[in-house]
Order: sequence, then C-alpha cells, then structure tokens
Amino acid sequence: MISLTRLSGTTFLLNADLVERVDCTPDTVVTLVDGTKYLVSESLDQVLAAVVDYRAAIVARAGLPDAGTLPPVRPHPARLAAVPPPERRPTDRQRGVTP
Repeated sequence: MISLTRLSGTTFLLNADLVERVDCTPDTVVTLVDGTKYLVSESLDQVLAAVVDYRAAIVARAGLPDAGTLPPVRPHPARLAAVPPPERRPTDRQRGVTP
C-alpha cells in the first residue's frame, strides 16, 4: 500500500495494485480499476515513485532463501513428460481371456 494525502490534508493508504491510471488535470487524480477517483496533493511523479518503491519492496522481500536451507536437488528421470506414463498391464487378449 502507498500513503497519499487528500487535498483536505488527511493521509490515507491506497492499494497500489488497484491503480488504473494517474492524471494531472491540474490536480492529481488517481483512478482505481473500479472507477473510484481520489484527488491527492502529491504530484504525478510522486505517486509514480511511491508505486515503484512499493513494488520494489515486494520484489526485495521475495528474494531467494538462504542456500543452506534449500533441499538437495534430485536428478531428473531419464524421460521428461508432463503426465507420467500409464502403467503397463497385460490386456485381456494378452492374458488369453475371451469376451
């Protein structure tokens, strides 16, 4: 979430993932994906910087864990397939059963 300031001076938090666009007309208007609009005192560049910083913080926290805590890598089987091969069972004909 990013912290923004209404024109009245009150501060609020906004979910940056819901921002559809930011317009400068001359006040900065933040429009959400559901059509809700907020007039804020921050400039367009300040809103952009807040969103970029928010997303960078998420990516930074999603870094790889310490390599010592990772489980050992097992070798891949010789055959790679999206679906494992079916079990091979003899058919009725191969077993000598007649229908």
